[in-house]
Formats: sequence, structure tokens, C-alpha cells
Amino acid sequence: MDSPKTRRAVIIGATSGIGYEVAQLLLAEGWYLGIAGRRRENLLEFQKKSPDRIKICALDIRKEGAENELEKLIGELGGMDLFLQSSGIGFQNFELSPDIELNTLETNGTGFVRMVGYAFRYFRQQGKGHIAVISSIAGTKGLGIAPAYSATKRFQNTYIDALEQLSRMHHLHISFTDIRPGFVATGLLNDGKHYPMLMSPKTVAAHIVRAIHRKQRIAVIDWRYRLLVFFWKLIPAGIWKRMPVKN
Repeated sequence: MDSPKTRRAVIIGATSGIGYEVAQLLLAEGWYLGIAGRRRENLLEFQKKSPDRIKICALDIRKEGAENELEKLIGELGGMDLFLQSSGIGFQNFELSPDIELNTLETNGTGFVRMVGYAFRYFRQQGKGHIAVISSIAGTKGLGIAPAYSATKRFQNTYIDALEQLSRMHHLHISFTDIRPGFVATGLLNDGKHYPMLMSPKTVAAHIVRAIHRKQRIAVIDWRYRLLVFFWKLIPAGIWKRMPVKN
């Protein structure tokens, strides 16, 4: 029989990067985990750390029916208290290649809604829960070097705002945490370009777990990026459009 203190978390995008590091920290704290991602071999390798406390599911959030796989994963886990949406993509797209833009939209937009929407409906039925998503500081302004990425991250920020209001309308006890990192040294930035104030996934994961425990509504990681975002918001649109913001 499970202990009354048993905590269950589902992490989408746990095969590498930030999601993987968060999963490791939660596992060390005693959480039961349901982890999902596209690379089944990575999931199987992670499951070896604690086979009795880890359930896995290989899925692609862009595909119709991915929410059915999520439902099965939650069932195998025995429930869900925390949902973390870590899966996402981002590319610089100076030439505005349509393939890059549409794939980003499909992943960070449609796939995001597919997963987060299901988590909300699950917690609505349960009456309570915690939804955390990893968006980005890129949602603060439209970045010319990455149009679809910055736009979809702003979309994610607004979507969580809307779900929080919807939760109140349904009289639910759902907490929301919008996690907004800056540049993180993951596979997404493995393109040979220089990125300032680059953070390690382990460091970012520690900030994320802390924000989750505190049920922090918005967590900009770290203090340098909080300062950057503060000043970004002060820049008038007329000046912003003239700024060649790149890396």
C-alpha cells in the first residue's frame, strides 16, 4: 500500500536536458515518476535507476492521440499530483524557413496545448493538482532571429494565465508555475554559436524544483535574466524594432 505522502509527477520531455535533470532531482526526493519523450531507449535507461518508482511512455506530442498515451501513463503511475511540460523546441531562423517555423508552432503550440490541456482536464476531475511548464524569457519580446520560438513562448505564458482563470471559474485547487529560463546548455543550443550567460541544466533544474515546491507562479531563472527581462520590458516598440538582437 502507498504511503499517504506518496507524490506522483509526470514529466513530458524527460529524455534529456532540463526535463531529465528535474526528473533526477524529484526521484532523489522520493517522488514516483511517469516520464515521457520521443526516445524510448533513453526512457528505458532512466527507468533502471528505480524500476519500482518509474513508469515510462514513448510519445510525440505533435501526433494526434498523444494525450491517450499520457492517459495510460498516468494510469500506470497510479495517479498524478504534478504535471511538468518540459518538451519543446527552438531554433534561430534568420531566413524564416517555413519548415522550422511550422515545426516550432506544431511542437510549442499544438503539442503544448494537447498535453497541458489534458493535464488540466485530469486535475479538474480530481479537483486539485499542480501544472508547471517550461516556457522561456523569449516570450517577453518578439525576437527577429527566432520568430516562431518567441511567439510560441508568449503563447504558452498567456495560455497558463488563461487556465489559471479558468481554474478559478471551476472552483478548482490547481496551482500553476510558469518557468522562464534564459539560455541553457542543452541540445537545443548545440549549434556552434556563442550564447551569453549560459546556464547548466543541473543548475536550472535545481531552480525549477525549488519553484515547484514553493508553488511559485512565475519563475524567471536566474537573477541575471530577471534583470534582463525587467529592462527588456522598458524598451519602447519603436526602439526595439531597430535593435539587431541575435544570440
